[in-house]
Amino acid sequence: MTKGPNWTPSKEIIEGSNIYKMMQQFGFENYKDFWKWSASNKEDFWNATVKNLEINLAKEYTSIVDVSNGAENSEWLKNGELNIVNSCFQNNDNDIAVVYQEEGKELQKITQKGLLSLVNRIANGLLNLGLNTGDKIAIDMPMTYESVAIYLAGIKAGMPIVTIADSFTPNEIAVRLKISKPKVIFTQDVIKRANKELPLYLKIKEANGPKTVVIKASRAPTELRNNDVFWSDFLSNETSFKTVIQQPDDIITILFSSGTTGEPKAIPWTHTTPIKSASDGYYHHNIQKDDVVCWPTNLGWMMGPWLVFASLINKAAIGLYYGAPTDANFGIFVENAKVTMLGVIPSFVKYWQFSKCMEPFNWNSIKCYSSTGEVSNPSEMQYLMELANNKPVIEYCGGTEIGGGYVASTVVQPNYASVFSTQTLGGEFVLLDENNKLTKKGELFLIPPIMGLSKTLLNSNHFKVYFEGTPKYKGKLLRRHGDQLEELKNGYFKMHGRVDDAINLGGIKVSSIQIETVLNKLDFIIESAAIGVSPKDGGPSRLVVFYVEKNKEYSDKERIEFAKNYIKNELNPLFKITDLIKIDILPRTASNKVMRRKLRDKYLKK
Repeated sequence: MTKGPNWTPSKEIIEGSNIYKMMQQFGFENYKDFWKWSASNKEDFWNATVKNLEINLAKEYTSIVDVSNGAENSEWLKNGELNIVNSCFQNNDNDIAVVYQEEGKELQKITQKGLLSLVNRIANGLLNLGLNTGDKIAIDMPMTYESVAIYLAGIKAGMPIVTIADSFTPNEIAVRLKISKPKVIFTQDVIKRANKELPLYLKIKEANGPKTVVIKASRAPTELRNNDVFWSDFLSNETSFKTVIQQPDDIITILFSSGTTGEPKAIPWTHTTPIKSASDGYYHHNIQKDDVVCWPTNLGWMMGPWLVFASLINKAAIGLYYGAPTDANFGIFVENAKVTMLGVIPSFVKYWQFSKCMEPFNWNSIKCYSSTGEVSNPSEMQYLMELANNKPVIEYCGGTEIGGGYVASTVVQPNYASVFSTQTLGGEFVLLDENNKLTKKGELFLIPPIMGLSKTLLNSNHFKVYFEGTPKYKGKLLRRHGDQLEELKNGYFKMHGRVDDAINLGGIKVSSIQIETVLNKLDFIIESAAIGVSPKDGGPSRLVVFYVEKNKEYSDKERIEFAKNYIKNELNPLFKITDLIKIDILPRTASNKVMRRKLRDKYLKK
């Protein structure tokens, strides 16, 4: 980076930040010194963070972390007892907890007391269905006031929540239900978007889902299966519920993330994972009491649960707009809801800049943005900053299995578009080259223990996925993550995408194998290889597919249309193929593994 920062914090912003308060508490004047202390004195840092966040404990822990069984099996809040939902309701009863707006309707504000009342009614409804502590319930819904309340209610009742993105096809829903085996699933009859009604309950039926509670969004009649019930009949009238207190390592949520195998990884979150989410919200996003935090997302992706916990634990309100974030009405919502922290994926910003749809609105209430899910483009991020009269973008990267980020930015450091200013507080990583030597550009490995890191997988061997075969660093066990980073001359970091076979598409991580398994069913393909290609000037990855031809029956135009529609219908309508390229033979290693990196290099040299 040769030119200066896009944004520099004022003395007032620095001294009003949560990071500054923590630095003052421990006698630090320099942020980098503070981060180094947080990484090398993790017990002190996380002890203080649990207190800063006012985590509600039913029984005090004896030690913040116990690594006697190895750093990969760290026990956080050792011997403590809690339910993390109790930490989400520590604001004043009449303070706003959720601000939401349905398409074409008025802005609605729900107080903490109102949200808690609905959460308790749902929790009692779950008991009335005959469910018990430990039974799993699933949510396949858009991010709405009701879905947030269902999510919190299940956890409060000691019932792990299986989250499924509402964009998934019946096939992908069925895969997730088979892995997690929930007793009940919550959904809507339809999703309303831009005057269209997209079926959702129908997809649950096609996926042969379990007993379903259906929320009506459409006026059209809905015919239920024999065992299913409408939301209005499910809800209890009882507005008080005694929270189920659990162990820190008890599972609260099961999320799915694609790795390098065909089946999605089922990643459990425990009661300690949201502390990492809330910590990143508190320090890196500077979320403060009565802020309004808006991040268009879904409970099926980690940023959905992250938004719930990072907002409510920090006594801020969750901002929810039910329509598309690419619509000008979203801009009106941001203005009227007085959003203070707006999260994006770069694809949104690209569209906003192209359409200029957000330029008429007053976004001065925004204190900072955050960007995650894809590699961002500097010119687009600079454009985003200007939409709110030059506010910083907190670049943020992590993973479902982390509960938050490993690299981010802050409001106490100069902000450069599309780069990260720091490793996240309370954690540390190293960059290694192909010979496992320290490098300025290489594969990222985390150094455990870090609050929030997963310890188990529902359907895979956790140690094998994250630790087996990793190098040691100064005698410490390293945890693989799969991202490639570059440390710049000024100590900031730049993202270079994945080193494994995963691709980020529209903010969703999907494995190449998942895409290939679907495409290989097409009658003109013998085999295929899917790669993600980042544009030269930065920005979201583009999906490029190489394939070996089976027959010459269709034209090139027909083939790309067949492939696009098949991906849309069988996997996810958000995954779009940029290029479909015929190749005589796929390059392979001696062990017969497809060399996707070689294909990526070949494509970039075109």
